[in-house]
Amino acid sequence: MIVHACQRDGVGGSPTAIVDELPLTDAERRAIPVAAGTSHAVFVNRTSRSSATLRFFTSEGELPACGHGTVAALAVLGSDDGHTQFQVQAGGRTFAGTSMRVNGELVAYFDPGPVTLSTAVDSEIAAILDAIGVDPAHAHCCIASVGRPRLLVEIGDRAALTAINPDLAGLRAACDRLGLLGCYVYATPTPDNRTAARMFAPSIGVPEDIANANSTACLAAHLADRARLGADGDLMVDMGDSLGWPATVRASVTSGPRGPRVLVGGTASSAARR
Repeated sequence: MIVHACQRDGVGGSPTAIVDELPLTDAERRAIPVAAGTSHAVFVNRTSRSSATLRFFTSEGELPACGHGTVAALAVLGSDDGHTQFQVQAGGRTFAGTSMRVNGELVAYFDPGPVTLSTAVDSEIAAILDAIGVDPAHAHCCIASVGRPRLLVEIGDRAALTAINPDLAGLRAACDRLGLLGCYVYATPTPDNRTAARMFAPSIGVPEDIANANSTACLAAHLADRARLGADGDLMVDMGDSLGWPATVRASVTSGPRGPRVLVGGTASSAARR
């Protein structure tokens, strides 16, 4: 089944292959997203009505986490029998997920886990900025992780974001050298907490991701840490336009006893239009 995760106004979204867990080799699992024409495949083992184990693969291999893949899987789990609350196991952790219908749309959210933020050292990230063609003087950078670190790069506006034409080989080499998943470039958010982003991750076989929920969760935590989210703590990030698949990822940040808590997700459908 192909599920389009994180759609925008009922269209687009990231096509994701959802497969019932089978006794397959890793090589066979890597071949499925290639055959399906998707960036990722999610293997779902439903262990009870309210729980499931997920595994994520690209053509390059297994990933410990995949945000839009989790949204897609939760949408399928919720559509099976109408159950809405799930305990999900993936990448060595157990977390909560929700799937429900809101105004006729299937909406899924999950807890990506704690976000770790650290300063990006200019001398280390210079090669990454060079590979994406961004002047360091016009960029604000942060390294953020929900299990795997990635570089967040803020640039001026959507026009500058659209103009990016990365050197993917150079970007992969720079990210591999620093142990980064990829580079998430976003326009400065508007006062109503809306922005656009592009995620480049050639190191995992995804030159550009249509929708990247985990990186959006990282961005939400980063903006909240800098007191740049509005009072409601909600963020909407448009992605995928450069690839012809409009997508929107939604994230929210609330305070809790152990620090900020992020939820991330979006709408999903098994029959999407561009």
